[in-house]
Amino acid sequence: MEIDKSQKILVVGLGLIGGSYAQALSDQGYEVGAITKEASDLQFALSRGMIRHGHTQVDGDYVGGFDVVIFALYPHVFLQWLKDYQHLLKPGALLTDVTGVKVPVVYPVQQMLRPDVEFIAAHPMAGRECCGVVNADKAIFNDANYIVVPTAANRQEAVEWCKSLGRVLGFKRISVLSAEEHDQMIAFLSQLTHCIAISLMTCNNSHHLKDYTGDSFRDLTRIAKINEEMWSELFLLNKEELLRQMDIFIDKFMLLRNDLAAENVTEIKNMMRQSTANRAYFDQ
Repeated sequence: MEIDKSQKILVVGLGLIGGSYAQALSDQGYEVGAITKEASDLQFALSRGMIRHGHTQVDGDYVGGFDVVIFALYPHVFLQWLKDYQHLLKPGALLTDVTGVKVPVVYPVQQMLRPDVEFIAAHPMAGRECCGVVNADKAIFNDANYIVVPTAANRQEAVEWCKSLGRVLGFKRISVLSAEEHDQMIAFLSQLTHCIAISLMTCNNSHHLKDYTGDSFRDLTRIAKINEEMWSELFLLNKEELLRQMDIFIDKFMLLRNDLAAENVTEIKNMMRQSTANRAYFDQ
């Protein structure tokens, strides 16, 4: 199953990712509408041609006119939206999301969902340290990764459709993971890195660091400029996996710290060589 130009697409939530989805799809000729709570966000998206039309309230006739619905909402808002409004969805509609955790979202959604619509989860591994539709830019998907997260409840046709959506959006690499594999991976690659950046930026309260720093510190702490509402929710929803990764990191950090204290140059160099070798995989 491929995504085609006859499918009308609704984006629910015009933030950074929802707006970037809308822009990418509209620029390729898809009819894209939106529901978002702020009138100013809706007007911005309309003025930039990101969407063709939209609403700030959930309208039954409007929602029922779409073949595809993309949810770009916080997890708890997404779940509540479906509880309140799934009866408005068009029979046969395909639903997907951009949510950063999957186990606490995918299974509850599929359990509550009407049998005549299908939800196939996805995670665009793209973003910026800023938020809001005013910062939306389809270019963030270039060279980025896109993960499709099916379950046994999904038809293979829906999985292929979701992959097709990733290709249309412009992602470089499309992968398929289970919800459990996704959350294990995301705890390490995304959530732990945000924890490290947050911790590092709260170690020193000087307002003059920018006068002395080099690129390494800027690169390492870019993601410390963070949306606390969204990320605290994601951390808590994936708490067990994230705690496991934090413990592994703490063990490794203490190993390096203790080798330094003991002036164990051989082990310090071994760790550096391993780090360099593992990082090289990202450059292939």
